[in-house]
Amino acid sequence: MSRFMRKDLASLQAYTPGEQPQDRRYIKLNTNESPFPPCEAVKEAAAAEAEKLHLYPDPDGGRLKRLLTEQYGVPEEQIFLSNGSDDILNFAFMAFCDAGRPAVFPDISYGFYQVFADLHRIPAVVLPLLPDFTVDVEAFLAQKGMAVIANPNSPTGIALPAEEIEGILAADPERLVLVDEAYVDFGAESCLPLLKKYDNLLVVQTFSKYRSLAGARLGFAFGSPDVIRDLETIRYSTNPYNVNRMTLAAGIAALKNAEYDRENGRKIQKNRAMTEEALKKLGFEMTRSSANFLFVRPPVGDGKDYYLGMKERGVLVRVYGNERIRNYVRVTIGDEEQMAGFLRATEDYLKGAGHERG
Repeated sequence: MSRFMRKDLASLQAYTPGEQPQDRRYIKLNTNESPFPPCEAVKEAAAAEAEKLHLYPDPDGGRLKRLLTEQYGVPEEQIFLSNGSDDILNFAFMAFCDAGRPAVFPDISYGFYQVFADLHRIPAVVLPLLPDFTVDVEAFLAQKGMAVIANPNSPTGIALPAEEIEGILAADPERLVLVDEAYVDFGAESCLPLLKKYDNLLVVQTFSKYRSLAGARLGFAFGSPDVIRDLETIRYSTNPYNVNRMTLAAGIAALKNAEYDRENGRKIQKNRAMTEEALKKLGFEMTRSSANFLFVRPPVGDGKDYYLGMKERGVLVRVYGNERIRNYVRVTIGDEEQMAGFLRATEDYLKGAGHERG
């Protein structure tokens, strides 16, 4: 830390992204990226914008918003665009929480929630997941402040039914409920239809996972006109040109070629089911995932042992330091070839650990 850093931020624990090693080529199943590249039309649309990079992009993203309106049936004034969904989360913590309105989120969830609370000096109420790793809805009902629920949750992959989130919305109309739906397109139920009934709902989604645009950084959110105006105030006070030309063009092309992403989504769900079945036969335990990953407990060793053993075999998975989930890892679902390689490496690891199939 330099002598210029604010003293009240000296203890800030920054978010740790999944590793991106450059030392060798891995089967990379640690950061929930899509195994499929964007379609050719998306690549071409982004490349065509290179001729205009000397000009600022449309700060409102009007063309993209109009397509989102067509696809989701939500008016443009209820749509917010940003540089990845993380920016939306950051703005929401900044705009809707303070000393009297804490951020409320589960103890095992997306790590950025705690980081944003700490960054903005916001009190956080951290609610333990139930023993089966599901969200304790009753605990949320008892709290004030902005509720933040990843649905499906990460790293567990477990999804709450929309009716349970509706209970939290209805219980306190003065409390904003932010539903982070980064993985919703892989088999979970979106809370978007509830927006017609509740103005205290903010639904956050992304182009990173399902639409194969993690490298483009494009997020979007749906909320009441007033909530969206609040987010726009924060955006225009920080970086009004927050989504670049190439990303806007890529997002527009992705929406116009939605069937490509739907087909890839079906492949990922199929590979998830296949991998889940194979791991269970090998003695793994796991949660029921509605995301593009599995949260698994190996039959021998802890999560770190398995992570290190798989890394030696050229496969990356995500391991966690949280004591409660130290025996688990998160495995992104890749294409068929990647998952076949993952399973071969897993079997080799288990043999090396002396584990015999039950």
